[in-house]
Amino acid sequence: MDYKKFNDYIYARFDKGDEIISGILDICRKEEILSATYSGIGGCGDVTVGTLIPETNEFLKHNKSSVMLEMISLNGNISSDDNNNIEHHTHAMFSYLDENKEPKFLGGHLLKATVLYTAEIEIKPVQGGVIRRKQDETTGIIVWKL
Repeated sequence: MDYKKFNDYIYARFDKGDEIISGILDICRKEEILSATYSGIGGCGDVTVGTLIPETNEFLKHNKSSVMLEMISLNGNISSDDNNNIEHHTHAMFSYLDENKEPKFLGGHLLKATVLYTAEIEIKPVQGGVIRRKQDETTGIIVWKL
């Protein structure tokens, strides 16, 4: 992975074998970014996405590997708790070809994605403040504390 800062934005290139989520978090820690949004595209070879099951507040995991997974959309954000520990909230959509060369899709809450070819991610730090996290009393999930 390599990245460069231009004004307030960071542009990161992830290479074969790099894990995207941990890389984004590493960049944010190194650059002392407590709140940000990010987006990206790329080609992955191993991904795990999750679907939230509201009744249990747990994720049903979906894994796909050993094929070219075209990352057609990656969107997420970084927010921090009151102790400045950062967390990500990331969604992604992937396309791939099945055994008949028909396109299929896999998407949801991105838990892990390992690059097969490359991934290009733009990170936009929040300017003028910090977005914190809190637990929502109604749903039990973690949400922005604005």
